[in-house]
Amino acid sequence: MKFLLIIPPLLLLMACSNKKVEQVDPPERWYSSEHVKLGQNVFMQNCAVCHGKQAQGQVDDWKQILADGGNPAPPLNGTAHAWHHSLSNLLRTIQNGGVPLGGTMPGFKGKLSQSEQLAAIAYFQSLWSDKIYNAWLERDGFK
Repeated sequence: MKFLLIIPPLLLLMACSNKKVEQVDPPERWYSSEHVKLGQNVFMQNCAVCHGKQAQGQVDDWKQILADGGNPAPPLNGTAHAWHHSLSNLLRTIQNGGVPLGGTMPGFKGKLSQSEQLAAIAYFQSLWSDKIYNAWLERDGFK
């Protein structure tokens, strides 16, 4: 008889443990795999020399001022502040360079088409985790 009293709580525990964990779908990205492929080529030819082949940045501590007083090229792979900036701000920085922001990055307005600039952004955003990409979206990434 005591055995019968144990069965309902056991069934309840089993039901709870078999609950499915809700899966969160990865965010839909604004770019395609073709954008990323083109962007990787553009990035390697124009950006990797300073930002690194994996967009990891110039130095380990990207906030540290360099010996010449300038700012190092920051990581663009989601480990620094690039995700804080909207698509239009990222594009403007690529076009006009980083000098207005205290950096030394040259502008690429006359060197790269807007399609190539967007593809470079697609490449480094493809390195961002879904968590970072979602945070960028929540910060109005498409402003």
